[in-house]
Amino acid sequence: MKLEADRIDAPFIHAYGRGWIAIGDSRICSSLVLDSRGQRFTWPCQRFEELRTEHFAQLAALGSGLVIFGSGERLRFPAAALIQDLIRLQIGIETMDTQAACRTYNVLAGEGRHVVLAVLLESTAATDIQPL
Repeated sequence: MKLEADRIDAPFIHAYGRGWIAIGDSRICSSLVLDSRGQRFTWPCQRFEELRTEHFAQLAALGSGLVIFGSGERLRFPAAALIQDLIRLQIGIETMDTQAACRTYNVLAGEGRHVVLAVLLESTAATDIQPL
């Protein structure tokens, strides 16, 4: 029997620090959405308090069965009213701090699952690097 390595085409997060993540050769310092099928776009909110229903409606429109929400440097849960579109469509949402969300996204995307990562990257002056 011939064994071959899995080939995963999902974008991966290679490193992260306070207020940024690295995907490939790009260092991203603003909130973003990353779909394991390759779509990536800026998420127009920089602070937890800025989150609105429209932000989570964007995630529901991507058609994934699971959204991983990185709430910033600490764990904060969005109000049920904000995630009503996800609930209505029976899309799971897991909330964790942004660093844990990045690690979880990599594991699930590496398994070939269709997962969406939405992370708040709040601006900060620190530049510590933590490879995955």
